Order: sequence, then C-alpha cells, then structure tokens
Amino acid sequence: MSKISLIIKREYSTRVMKKSFIILTFLTPVLFAGMIMVPLWLASIKDSTKKHIVVIDRTNSYHEVLKNNESYSFDFVNKPAEEVRKNNKKNEEFAALLVITDDLSVNSKAATLYSEEQVNLELKSYVVGLLNNFVEEKKLASHNIPNLKKMVEESRADIDITTVKWGENGKDKVGSAELSLAIGMISAFMIYMFIVIYGAQVMSGVVQEKTSRIVEVIISSVKPFELMMGKIIGIAMVGLTQFFLWLVLTLLISAAAGSFIGSDIDLDALQQANTMGMGMQAPPASETQNMVREVYSMLSGFDFVQIVVLFVLYFLGGYLLYASLFAAVGSAVDNETDTQQFSLPLTLPIIFAIYAAIYSAQNPDGPLAFWCSMIPFTSPIVMMVRLPYGVPAWEIMLSISILVLSFIGTTWMAGKIYRTGILMYGKKITWGELWKWLRY
Repeated sequence: MSKISLIIKREYSTRVMKKSFIILTFLTPVLFAGMIMVPLWLASIKDSTKKHIVVIDRTNSYHEVLKNNESYSFDFVNKPAEEVRKNNKKNEEFAALLVITDDLSVNSKAATLYSEEQVNLELKSYVVGLLNNFVEEKKLASHNIPNLKKMVEESRADIDITTVKWGENGKDKVGSAELSLAIGMISAFMIYMFIVIYGAQVMSGVVQEKTSRIVEVIISSVKPFELMMGKIIGIAMVGLTQFFLWLVLTLLISAAAGSFIGSDIDLDALQQANTMGMGMQAPPASETQNMVREVYSMLSGFDFVQIVVLFVLYFLGGYLLYASLFAAVGSAVDNETDTQQFSLPLTLPIIFAIYAAIYSAQNPDGPLAFWCSMIPFTSPIVMMVRLPYGVPAWEIMLSISILVLSFIGTTWMAGKIYRTGILMYGKKITWGELWKWLRY
C-alpha cells in the first residue's frame, strides 16, 4: 500500500500544482456567478437619456395610444418618411421612425419601425405592447356586448399549483418540479464532465509515460496493477478537490452576491426593466421579495446533504469504472492517435446516459429511468436526475451495489490488459488481441 500511496501523492501533487488547475478552479465559480449576477445588475441600470420616436400615422387613429413614459417620447408628424429620414443625421433628431399605413386590426403588418441602427428589443416590445392592447380593446368593443372586456378579464385564469412533498414527522416541504429538473440536470452534467475530463487524463497520462519509456523505470519498482490503481485514485482525488473547492467558492460568492443584490439593486427598477414595453405592470417590491422567499422555501425542500453525498459516491463509482477502462486503453496503444479506436466505444454509453437523463427527467419513475439507474455505465448520470424527485432507498442501495461490483470487475479486466500492454511496443492492437490478454 505504501507504493500505491506514493503514486497517488505524485499524481495528485503534480496536477493540483499546475497553473491551469489553479486558474480553472478559482475562475469557474466566478464565471458562473458572473453569468447570473451581471445580467441582473445590468437590468437594474436605467438609461437616463430619453429616446425620441417620430410617428407617421396615416390612419390618424393612434395619437392617444402611443403614450410617453420616462424612456420614450412620441412626436406625430404629417410628412413623407424620406423627408423625415433626411432630417435625421446619425440619430441626432430621433432614435426611430414609426410608420403606420393601415388599420392594425385589419392588417397586422401595417406598422414599421425605421432606424439608422438596429431597433432594440425594449423599444419594439414597448410599442408592440401598446398597439396590441389598443387593437384587442377595439376588437372586443366591435362585438357590442356591454362590459365584454371586463368579462374577458375576469374569465382569465392564472392557476398556480403548489407542490408539497410529505416529510417525516408530519413536516411537509414545499417542492418545485422546475427546480428538481434544474438541480438534477446540473448534477448529471457535472458528473458527465468529470468522468470525461478525468478519465481522459488517466488515458493520456498512461500513453505519455509509455511513449516516453518512463514506465519501464517505474515498473521496475512497483507492480503494474499498483501503478494503475495509484494513477486512477490520485486523479480521482484531484477531481474531488476541484469539486469541493467549487462548492465552497460558489457558496461564498453566492452569499456575497446576495448581500450585494439586497443592498445595491433596486427591485422596483429591476422589475420595471424586465416588464417595460410588454403591456404589463411591474409587480411591487414586496411581491418580488415574496417571490424570493418562495424560491428559498422551495430550495429548503430539497435534501442537499443527501444529494451531495450521493453525488460524491456516484462520481467516484462512475469515474473508477470508466477510468480503469481508459487506463487499459492507454496501456494497449503506442500513441494518442490510436486511442480513438478503443475510446469511442467507452464514450458512447456516457453520451447515451445524457440523453437518457433528459428523458428520465420527464418521467423519473418510468422504466427507462429505472433501468438506466441500475446499469452501471449510465447509473451515475441518470440517478442524479432522479434524486431531487425522490428515489426509494432500496433502489439507491441496489444501484450503488451494482456500480461497485462492476467497478471491481472492470478493474480486474483492466489490470490484466494493463499488465500485458504497458510494456508492449510496436504491435498493432486489435479487439481480438485484447480478448487474448484477458484470457492469459
């Protein structure tokens, strides 16, 4: 065991101390936080300049419809569009020109926005929202039914079903199918990413040592199986270190960002920026705060301790399963180009697992989800999608047991291939040759 521990220490230290590992470990949580926080911060910033919109209304029906607000002002003119355009140099006179040539309730394409630059989505949404509301009211009024608009408004339904998961000791927990899907898919994708990246590192490391003939010196001191296991376990510890650092840094950045949002970003401004120009009224800050509390309540309904613990177990099981096979492939070939022939059959089950996880998220208790949770080559990814929805304990135990037994079997097979192939050079390896090595 002392020799394996030395190999583990060597593999771990050489990879953890690399600049690429340090930069990626500390930069990734910042990038994820930035992807979430920067759009929120930018959405809360108001544009202080008021944009001027010139309107040519050939129908003379929309003067009272296009109303000014803090961001846009409308000026109706009765001139040809070309003349108005010539007077506007580099958008100094107005930001856009709106031309309405016909009744929009009859011809929905009778309105056109012109601008020297591409019209932004906010302006287009604001104008479309005002015109849509007017046309809808006009069509409702044409039916000559008293209070028809009020009847339609009162008939609209906005049903919001609260999902509650029965807990132990009568403590119910508020759940969310959407959050379950997000948590499950993120966990599954992270395991997929870890298996592919670190499994490839195992194979690449074996090939490099073999082609540089360093392995001949190492094998003189340790057994091939000890070298393979030390390399696999050492790189697994690198992956776990990176995962835990990401977890801690993400929690710290989220806490700091949460306090920043609460103190510096105006919720009213954020809501107004998101709903402006869509014919909707921005919800008050108290309602937004209630939404935030509701999200936190939904998050508290998940057993994150169980998810994190099982994430680590399935990551280790899936990684050890595939890494042993990747190590066997690396020992059988002489260069990284030849690895493609043997690595493709190993990556196909992982790719299939991602597709199975997507469909399993729609029906987490279906036959596809169940069997892919038991098959060791797909269970690490598919089971992570099912966990937020709730999985019986016996299924989890059976899945982990099958995964462990499969890892032991693949390690035994990979050890036999590794022992024979690590010192073999210059021979073109085929699947038939690998089968002979397993029978030695």
